[in-house]
Amino acid sequence: MEVAIVKYNAGNIHSVIHALKRLGVEPTLTDNPEMLAKADKVLFPGQGEASNAMQYLREHNLDTVIRNLKQPILGICIGQQLMCRHSEEGDVDCLGIFDAEVKRFQPLRHEDKVPHMGWNSIDTSSGCPLFKGFGADEYVYFVHSFYVPVCEQTAATTNYILPFSAAMQHGNFYATQFHPEKSGSVGERIIKNFLDI
Repeated sequence: MEVAIVKYNAGNIHSVIHALKRLGVEPTLTDNPEMLAKADKVLFPGQGEASNAMQYLREHNLDTVIRNLKQPILGICIGQQLMCRHSEEGDVDCLGIFDAEVKRFQPLRHEDKVPHMGWNSIDTSSGCPLFKGFGADEYVYFVHSFYVPVCEQTAATTNYILPFSAAMQHGNFYATQFHPEKSGSVGERIIKNFLDI
């Protein structure tokens, strides 16, 4: 199986590479449109700032390439946010794959810390194939200051300050706000489920 990771100016890609290698997959890190188009699966991970990331994607024509991919693609963390219509982070238009706007967390109480950082449970009752074999109260690892509200394309939810989209799906596009590559055995199962789609 050929697995490609979208190469762009976003950090924390190496932990995703290591997670795939633990599953016996040697991924290719590339910004080459032909290599991305011919891969069996594509991952779009990263940490970073939305407006800078979108500028890079547009300058390298990767925005069009990603939108037109036909195979399963998995966005992770900022990857999920960039797949949405618009982000409050940098007030930028994004890829528009998911019809949602990315919002900044607004603390309601003193104990509401932003960024949302650490382990939290996810509700995976939507039946999304990423969560095949999951039960109640599965915990995954989050690090983010911006979130996607619950919407039609929400595939899993988490509650922190308010309910939000922990994962999303639209056609062949899948995404997680949390980091499966940092979520232990639960995250490994999610990545394996994605590779099995």
